[in-house]
Amino acid sequence: MTLKAQTDRLMTIGEVARTAGVATPTLRYYEQEGLLSPTTRSRAGYRLYDEQAIEQLRFIRSAQAVGFTLDDIRALGRLEGESGKSCKAQVRRLLEQRLAEVNEKMKDLKRVQQALGQALDRCQRSNSECKVLKEIRPARKRRR
Repeated sequence: MTLKAQTDRLMTIGEVARTAGVATPTLRYYEQEGLLSPTTRSRAGYRLYDEQAIEQLRFIRSAQAVGFTLDDIRALGRLEGESGKSCKAQVRRLLEQRLAEVNEKMKDLKRVQQALGQALDRCQRSNSECKVLKEIRPARKRRR
């Protein structure tokens, strides 16, 4: 394969960003974080990527969408290609951690939902001053 044929299949950072639906600073950030690397650089120093970079970006975005952190994604990337119980156990551990975090956030959101519902209820029942604002506002200290 000639150098020209190889170069034709490579994409600039802008092309990759458009194809993957992410901003170019995001690609630079992922590179800085060790999640994505350009395939090569042009003579002028521009980042050039191949199709595998697009697939890696899709993996990163999908993993983020289900709650994995960038550290998790980095760890998952190191596991890629491994097989067996060790790999499965590590992935399961990450999944369990993220699920526990999501469950905790859901409990917090449920408390917020209840508090907002109660506040709305009080607001709708009140015909006089807005008691909700009064309850939310911290009590002022009296000056002596």
